[in-house]
Amino acid sequence: MHVPESQRPFLDNVQEVLRRYDTQLKDINYKIWSNPELAYEEYQAHDHICDLFDSLKSNGYAVRRKVHGINTALEIEYTYGSGGRVIAFNAEYDALPGIGHACGHNLIATSSIAAFLATCEAMKVQAESHSVSGFTVRLLGTPAEESGGGKVKLINAGAYKDIDACLMVHPVPMAPGSPDLLSMATVVEGGFLANDKVKVTFTGKPAHAAAAPWEGINALDAVVSAYVNISMLRQQILPTQKIHGVIVNGGDRPNVIPMSATVDYYIRSPTIKTLKPLTEKVIKCFEAAAMATGCKVEFDWGISYADLKTNLPICESYVTAMRAMGHHTLLDNSEKKGPLAGASTDMGNVSYVVPGFHGIFCIPAEGVNHTPQFTNGAGSPEAFERGIACAAGMAVVACQILVDDKFAEAVRKDFQRE
Repeated sequence: MHVPESQRPFLDNVQEVLRRYDTQLKDINYKIWSNPELAYEEYQAHDHICDLFDSLKSNGYAVRRKVHGINTALEIEYTYGSGGRVIAFNAEYDALPGIGHACGHNLIATSSIAAFLATCEAMKVQAESHSVSGFTVRLLGTPAEESGGGKVKLINAGAYKDIDACLMVHPVPMAPGSPDLLSMATVVEGGFLANDKVKVTFTGKPAHAAAAPWEGINALDAVVSAYVNISMLRQQILPTQKIHGVIVNGGDRPNVIPMSATVDYYIRSPTIKTLKPLTEKVIKCFEAAAMATGCKVEFDWGISYADLKTNLPICESYVTAMRAMGHHTLLDNSEKKGPLAGASTDMGNVSYVVPGFHGIFCIPAEGVNHTPQFTNGAGSPEAFERGIACAAGMAVVACQILVDDKFAEAVRKDFQRE
């Protein structure tokens, strides 16, 4: 296997750094996993990460808490010399209601922290021999991926404006009976879908459901009608498109005609371009339900997530580095969708702003993401070790971008392609 010369000096260095910080990394992973916090409430995770780097300030790390107007966002930065390129790693740490870290964001945070440390300290050793006059490495703590679009708010606040590439990895369960695949870099369209989120409230008129139902306007009937309309629409959409929702409020008492009822829906499509016409069709389903029942309808739109724009040079570099370190890793360029196909992430929005990488790695778990069984898997020692292995791969890629002008230019050109 051909390993680029600009990767070779870092393959051993980054692994040595990660061995040195093993205790601290295990500690931060356990703290985040054992104290799950919801979107924009990740105060303990925020403080634990900042406290870790406060203890390492003598190594040159600058700690910034509560950045960009978000109380649970953070930036840790290391700068060497002056000028040069800027690399960032995204650390997610929000959990899910009732089931904790059922998407493994503790592992995402830990792998990004590890990759950040390994990149900074390996580059310190190699900067002079590579004639690098300056570089910056940044760890971004990005709240509210599961809901709330933390990265979108960070984009709007300018957190990514000077970054040359941004990397992270995400855990999924191992496929039963398959070869022991550690990691995957997916480069096909549709790996992660563009996503519109909307909360829809129908407002009618209350009345006694037995004595005078004709005097009421039933908001729950509007919800039921909308639900049926969307169910029929599903027959006429592409297999790659998804529409799913829940009834948030359907009334208070059986003998009161519901005056207000609310649904919460996600609408997904492979790209931003194909999402818009699908969303317009869904809106008509809600409007038709309001018209049929005589209710008023209000739309409360959440933050939209873009599809993931992959960067081929980064993906290829990551796979090369992982294989060079002895890890079974694939470059997935087949039409068969990956293990999180159909999911969405606000890393998609980041990938439209800067060259991005959102790799996948496999952990032992008895269930898929967003289940209690996956929560258990995300807290296992083997899951931690697998996340750290992927952190080494990301760090090697990051170092290559920082020292290799030709590779950095290839990353930039691939990002600019239509």
